[in-house]
Amino acid sequence: MSDLDKVTEDPLRTRAIAILKKRRDFRTHLLIYLLVNSSLVAIWAMSDHGTFFWPIFFIVFWGIGVVMNAWDAYLVSDLSEEKIQRQMHRLQGGH
Repeated sequence: MSDLDKVTEDPLRTRAIAILKKRRDFRTHLLIYLLVNSSLVAIWAMSDHGTFFWPIFFIVFWGIGVVMNAWDAYLVSDLSEEKIQRQMHRLQGGH
């Protein structure tokens, strides 16, 4: 059993693992994005590239997803106990 598989009650460790997994998943997403879009640009370049640069659609729209994934992995702060309690209060009908 690895260290990651050990069941612990340490919420700080749990949050740290979740953040590291998000960041690892983002790096995988970014690598796939770069490989696929590089391949599409290469296909475009080997064909009659005097025509419209059609890979731009994949690059831009998928790129929006990559940016949002990066935002989530690196910039969004984790939920604090205060935020959780405030949302629970709202759900119970307290504005």
